[in-house]
Amino acid sequence: MIYLDSAATSFYRPPEVAEAVADAIRTMGNCSRGTYETALDSARVIFEARQLVNELFDGDGAEQVAFTANSTESLNMAIKGILKPGDLAVTTVLEHNSVLRPLYQLEEQGVKVIRVGCLGGTDKRAAERADEEASEADEDLLRCQGLLDMEALRRAIRPGVKAVIVTHASNLTGNVQDIRRIGGWCRKAGALFIVDASQTAGVLPISMKEDLIDILCFTGHKGLMGPQGTGGLCVRKGIVLEPLLSGGSGIQTYSKRHPLQMPTALEAGTLNGHGIAGLRAALLWIKSCGGVEAIRQHENMLAKAFYQKVKKIPGIRFYGDYRAYEGEESTMGRAAMVTLNLGDEDSGEVSDWLAQEYQVATRSGGHCAPLMHQALGTVEQGAVRFSFSYFNTMEQVELAAAALAEY
Repeated sequence: MIYLDSAATSFYRPPEVAEAVADAIRTMGNCSRGTYETALDSARVIFEARQLVNELFDGDGAEQVAFTANSTESLNMAIKGILKPGDLAVTTVLEHNSVLRPLYQLEEQGVKVIRVGCLGGTDKRAAERADEEASEADEDLLRCQGLLDMEALRRAIRPGVKAVIVTHASNLTGNVQDIRRIGGWCRKAGALFIVDASQTAGVLPISMKEDLIDILCFTGHKGLMGPQGTGGLCVRKGIVLEPLLSGGSGIQTYSKRHPLQMPTALEAGTLNGHGIAGLRAALLWIKSCGGVEAIRQHENMLAKAFYQKVKKIPGIRFYGDYRAYEGEESTMGRAAMVTLNLGDEDSGEVSDWLAQEYQVATRSGGHCAPLMHQALGTVEQGAVRFSFSYFNTMEQVELAAAALAEY
């Protein structure tokens, strides 16, 4: 199999990850639930994992890192822990359902939400912002690029906004947002900045301090190459989230209220210590292989090569900003994915054919990003996404491109 769906979950992982999970199952007890050796071993492994996460994201300390099961849980904790009825939030059409659905739920409870669109989008207001003299083909290209309307976002982030929630990179187009610029707007307006780093953790540099991020949500099973069932959020000191869950904590047993101090405040119940041990191993491996920059360069080299090989296929249509793969200036770069359609062919049919005939694994359909598909005009057709890993090879890229050309 040629696995090109790493934006959904890592399949190729460093062998150290599986070894660490197996060792943890054999040797680790329950963190913070005892002072005997296996419980202390668990506590040490988890604390070191916190340190590695904090170092990776330039956070405010290991104690500000809380572990969760995935980005969905992290984002729910951040969004629901901050927003209350009557609050105003700003987000974008780029977001995954892990952001959209909690916000829809909160809207029913009285939270107000502004959703910023894309340039050249299918909605009338975005289309009016396109160049009036542009040809129909130019407008279509602009829409397919899926570029966030940064000027509209800047205007939306104003005093009175409680929180701004933005994905670092779209899981559909791979476009990367200028989070440092957005963070500056948020800090000036007094709004909390919540970043969904599901597609960029481990593959793009992130500094909570320099990017002015208040809460960073991440998953462990994608770019970080850890086990499924791992993730977390990094919270800037001074920010207090209302806990999503309450229960056992290993401390303050006789208090009726769940402990308020981080990270215990956001970690009710037994942690996935075995999975976190695997995540720790993955984080150590990332450091040993040359770090995030080495991974970014290699993955984008593969994605660019694939794009260059398939772009002349008759009827092919790409979604996202590929200027970085065309040698043009693109300051933000891309997440390593190529999303496309072949003429009017159903994306599911294309993806299934690739899997059945050539054992090429891709993702098709809606990608849990409904508003982005609306902006791109692909609600009915969906799209086929090829996403690349550090462990993919150029031979796999060539075989996948040749397979697509045969459709």
